[in-house]
Amino acid sequence: MSNRERGKAAERSVAQTLGGKRVGVLSGEDIHIDGPFSVEVKSRQTFVASGWMGQAVRNAKEKTPILVVHVHGKRHDDDFVIVRMSDFVEWWGKLKGMEKK
Repeated sequence: MSNRERGKAAERSVAQTLGGKRVGVLSGEDIHIDGPFSVEVKSRQTFVASGWMGQAVRNAKEKTPILVVHVHGKRHDDDFVIVRMSDFVEWWGKLKGMEKK
């Protein structure tokens, strides 16, 4: 499977999971969902944050693990918050029709 095909497959899967529509290059965002979220999907064979998330999961006990990545020299308002898809869906469910608060 080529990188492009793998990326499209990942976009289709995420769109189905979140209740959105895969639009790819047509509108700038990969998945359109009515509501407050704009979804960009990246598919990688390896990702350095996987190990970091593993540590967060091991340490979470009965809590939902999140991973915060801070880039040295940048504002903390721009930090990245990473959560596993299963935890995101457990908290938010399908996003279709969500309205911004």
